[in-house]
Amino acid sequence: MPAGSLAKLKTAVLYGADAVYLGTPDMSLRTKAEFTLEQIREGIEYAHAHNTRVYLTLNLFSHNKDVPKLEEYTATIRDIKPDGVIIADPGVFQYVKQHAPEISLHISTQSNVCSWLSVKFWKDLGADLCVLAREVSYAELVEIREKCPDIKLETFVHGAMCMTYSGRCLLSNFMAERGANQGNCENSCRWGYKVHMKLRDGTVEELEIDETNIDMFEFLLEEGARPGELMPIEESEHESYILNSKDLCLMPKLDQYLELGIDSLKVEGRGKSVYYVAVVARIYRKAIDDWARDPDNWDPRPYMEELMNVSNPGYTLAFHDGRLTNYAHNYEQTQTIGEWEFAGIITEITDDAFLMEVKNKLIAGDVLEFLPPDGNETILLRLYEFENTKNNETTDMINAGTKPIIRIPFSLFDQETTGELKTRIPQMTVVRKETPLTQIQWDRLKLDRESQRLEISGKTDIPVQPLYGKKRQALRNSLDEASKTRKIKSPRLGLDTCCGRGCNGCMMFWHDPAYEKARHIMATKKQGETLDTDMRQREELTVPTVAAQ
Repeated sequence: MPAGSLAKLKTAVLYGADAVYLGTPDMSLRTKAEFTLEQIREGIEYAHAHNTRVYLTLNLFSHNKDVPKLEEYTATIRDIKPDGVIIADPGVFQYVKQHAPEISLHISTQSNVCSWLSVKFWKDLGADLCVLAREVSYAELVEIREKCPDIKLETFVHGAMCMTYSGRCLLSNFMAERGANQGNCENSCRWGYKVHMKLRDGTVEELEIDETNIDMFEFLLEEGARPGELMPIEESEHESYILNSKDLCLMPKLDQYLELGIDSLKVEGRGKSVYYVAVVARIYRKAIDDWARDPDNWDPRPYMEELMNVSNPGYTLAFHDGRLTNYAHNYEQTQTIGEWEFAGIITEITDDAFLMEVKNKLIAGDVLEFLPPDGNETILLRLYEFENTKNNETTDMINAGTKPIIRIPFSLFDQETTGELKTRIPQMTVVRKETPLTQIQWDRLKLDRESQRLEISGKTDIPVQPLYGKKRQALRNSLDEASKTRKIKSPRLGLDTCCGRGCNGCMMFWHDPAYEKARHIMATKKQGETLDTDMRQREELTVPTVAAQ
């Protein structure tokens, strides 16, 4: 798992990571990394105390100015004793090998290792592990594993993808003067772009193409080796996101990688949040352990559902089958969306309550979902008021701006004992709440799910996909509708009545006579299992509907 800060490292360890990777801003490919040298030392001690390995990233391509730092850096890593150093530059590799021969050397994905020949090259030079390029297909991985059995292999299974070749983007340099190869990518590929035209008669005004003049122009593209073959360029009234790759997610194929015997499965995201680290680590830990217990009956679908609760730009299998498809990009919208969001983190446990640092705005009636690190059922609790420990005030709404700490008494939980709560919800447990989504966001999620289904089914080469086309048009219609209004925020879709989750402490569910039958049904279900079959349609539910179910 990635560790962009000491808090993220501890979260990754708590939620089941076997190893974490981290680095300092000056010598790794993440200039926004939040680690000081002392924090790295503390992080390594913490991880080792919890039987977790730590790999330091030294994977920049060095310039002359970086060379003098190597002596101090190498001396430091010999002192703090990480479990491996991830390197891309051959010169840096040779330097560390010579001056710290006891340190295990790992080859970074930045080295673009795509073949068994390259793996063998690095193995012969003394590398203990190769992180393969994201562009390696599963078929190629099988051959690499067969021909290189005596070196560890690591492959990415989750995280951001580059719209070009990993780490080789020139767009970031051009648009923002920030070099991707120096760990400073601006992610210009995520931006929206529109076509404009300027006349050559001396007019300096931009001529924007709109509905009043669009029929006057046609834009054509000619490729140098195809003279006379003019290809039309088309654009809707919305911005274009032609460079916007979805995130890699190999969960639907994870069993294949586990069967193959890959030594390490890697998740991207040192710049992501603590919530991202917790949820992704938790679900991959559970998926791997469940597969180990019963590989014949392993099903990726419940784990994929959980990954939809993390903000993402859509998921793709990327190069798993050897080439990208058009489903690997999101052309209509670049927003990252998740069905749940970070609510807070447990900072302290007293004799009778949890203390939680608030990370997002909470209002009365919000359902909090506690994510136990053990990977088992989550714990749900609806709160109607918030006790701020910093000023001892109790309110029906609380904002995260001042980093308030709220007290959540154990007495509010309807299903668990105090002992069970203290055992399952340790300090640093992550808590989330449902995200109220706009119509555009719901339509985007539905389109993303259909794209996933097509990729997993292998039917991406069929030219006409009616359901995909229908969902894509629905998103376009929502975007069109939203563009007609000047509202600052789109209306949120939610439910004023019971959601049917059967939450701990939900007065409406547990005490209102209207839900007597629903409570009887809920008693036969597992903790957290919902009554309705499709929570995405819950905005259409009424109290009688829930009670009838």
